[in-house]
Amino acid sequence: MYRPEIKVLDCTIRDGGLMNDWRFSKAMVKDVFAGLAQAGIDYVELGYRADKQQFSKDDFGPWRFCDEEDLRETVCQSDARLAVMADVGRTDYNDIVPASESLIRLYRVATYVKDIQEAICLGDHCKKQGYEVSINIMAVSHALEPDLDRALDKLAGTDFDMVYLVDSFGYLQPHQIEYMAHKYLAKLPGKQIGIHCHNNQQLAFANTVEAAMKGITCLDGSIYGIGRAAGNCPLELIIGFLKNPKFDVRPVLDLIERYLIPLKKDLKWGYEIPYVITGLLNKHPRAAMAFMDTALNTSLRSFYDELSNLDDI
Repeated sequence: MYRPEIKVLDCTIRDGGLMNDWRFSKAMVKDVFAGLAQAGIDYVELGYRADKQQFSKDDFGPWRFCDEEDLRETVCQSDARLAVMADVGRTDYNDIVPASESLIRLYRVATYVKDIQEAICLGDHCKKQGYEVSINIMAVSHALEPDLDRALDKLAGTDFDMVYLVDSFGYLQPHQIEYMAHKYLAKLPGKQIGIHCHNNQQLAFANTVEAAMKGITCLDGSIYGIGRAAGNCPLELIIGFLKNPKFDVRPVLDLIERYLIPLKKDLKWGYEIPYVITGLLNKHPRAAMAFMDTALNTSLRSFYDELSNLDDI
């Protein structure tokens, strides 16, 4: 599986922060970035660039905002390129300084299909400031195909570097990934296509492999699979699969042992039956996270039946 054109992006801090409000210590984040750089990872996503008018710094850790001063305290000089995510409707354009004044190299604009025009406006602003830009279409398993087709057609006319297929709910299976990969590649010639998979049905790695085999060249993962709810595709599996000598799994193993195994005792991402249920039903994992946080004596069967009858989760 040696294909040198494939790039790997790690989202450990950004996606893992959804489990602890981005309250990772600067010492940990500094070690994570340095270790991933040593491992040969192409992009390291350290969090969001969120609007401080909407999100208080009293309520969230620093990686919800990725202020330049915090980044300069944690990011070492290396070949790894720093990425952050910017949500449509939750980003202050004034916070996106010119690339010459920032350590950030890639802005990943997160959007739903219905907001694609706003995403293009935000992406254009980032591009004009000198950054690489990715558009990440979230919850693609909920998108109606005509709406998705129109969104991809609009993106085809932009100069953005990447467009991501995102299985936000861990619902898609390999044959569906194959279909979507062909669609994205056909509609977006000349752009890099990425894949970001959640692991509700334990298919994140299989789906990422399927995407790579079908021509997708930007693969997301996180150390030890950390991420919201069921988590993401484990980074260590991706770089082992790719057989590219530039990747070295040993620094990742060090980080797992030093940080991720202790963290999992508290954050509890990964395989849990409530997360499986939301994945099977193509529902947002917030319902499963709420179920696991309550002391209600609700059975798993009742949770499944209740969720099956809801259309808005």
